Amino acid sequence: MKTLSRVELERSLRQGIEPLYLLIGPERYLRGVAAREIAEAALNATLIREFNEASFSLLTDAVQSAIAAAEQLPMMSERRVVRVRDFARLRDADEDVLIRYLGNPSPSTVMIFSADDLDKRKKSTKALLDFCTVVDFSPLKDSEAKAWAKSYLKSLKTTVDDSVLSEIIGLVGTDVQTLANELDKLASAALDNGGRISMELVDELIGRSRELSNFELGDHLLAGNRKRALEVLHRLLDDGAEPVMLIGLIAGNYHRLALGKYLITKGGREEVFRNISMPPFKRDAYISNLQRSDARKIARGIQLTAAADLAIKTSQATPRLQLELLVCELSS
Repeated sequence: MKTLSRVELERSLRQGIEPLYLLIGPERYLRGVAAREIAEAALNATLIREFNEASFSLLTDAVQSAIAAAEQLPMMSERRVVRVRDFARLRDADEDVLIRYLGNPSPSTVMIFSADDLDKRKKSTKALLDFCTVVDFSPLKDSEAKAWAKSYLKSLKTTVDDSVLSEIIGLVGTDVQTLANELDKLASAALDNGGRISMELVDELIGRSRELSNFELGDHLLAGNRKRALEVLHRLLDDGAEPVMLIGLIAGNYHRLALGKYLITKGGREEVFRNISMPPFKRDAYISNLQRSDARKIARGIQLTAAADLAIKTSQATPRLQLELLVCELSS
């Protein structure tokens, strides 16, 4: 089926509800929002939602349980909603069960599948892509994150200048869950400032130290300085940084390098910084990194980071150990 964007999904829900949805991509926060929007549209006229909603994780639940729930008739409702996530743990022996359901889904159930990524070697992946309405949740570009942040801050009745917001994106990155957490913190503190987020507030609450540590980690990885990269990683973890956030940070650094490598060949330095938010004091160092990084190394960094992210989300060793292994591989 055709892959929809997030905006196209909103329009399609106004036109009608499909029986099968596949929400795919690493942007978990917006995936969760979309799943709730689909459920809300499907159960809008339902008075007893708790009897018509079910959620399953293939980390702990069998796919047969999810399908059995999908085949139940709704209770005093036109539809029921079943959500299924964590496909990395779908057993090969269970694929045929899932494929049979996808080929003949219950007309009274809306089934929502959610995944960071799918193993394209599995036959169930082809069936999901063929039968489901697919919605893409790739990481946001800086401009998309900025537009989302403006809308989010408006809902919090908080204002911010464009330059300050660009600084926030540069510090925090484009992972929406992390961005929302930081904006909540800033909006709360801004109440004493008439609901306006200032640069001073950003420096105080997000911290120049985090920014320096983030860039320092990326610099050491690219330079192959394993000892210093591990030291910075441990400092970030000890300061309370979430492993998933750090994975997103490392991935974001490599994605920005890949984008920057392309942009600098098209329009030079000016084109790079028109599209990538970057604190002015780090721009020269960033261009130097671009010039000494080859495309193969960047691609390898993206692949290794994706593998570590999957390992953390499927509970393969501890998140801290997975991050340490990743940093060792990237700095080799």
